Amino acid sequence: MRLSVCLLLVTLALCCYQANAVVCPALFSEISGFSFINEPVFKLKLAKYDAPPEAVAAVLEVKKCTDQISLEKHLLIEKVQGKIAEKCDR
Repeated sequence: MRLSVCLLLVTLALCCYQANAVVCPALFSEISGFSFINEPVFKLKLAKYDAPPEAVAAVLEVKKCTDQISLEKHLLIEKVQGKIAEKCDR
């Protein structure tokens, strides 16, 4: 539960930092990928950012934790993120 709340807060911070913020569709694509894509495919997606190996290792460690969340809860998180996007785009 704690990790879900953290992901939600990060989403809010990135998307709604201004009252007139427009949510970038690529951001939600990346967040969804983090939740639903398996680790080997996610590593390939991370490669496009040319991040330092320590940063990649840290992200993959967090991903291992989020992968333990049930599919049902992942879908609920995605639904909440969609509602946040709607509010931020107004």
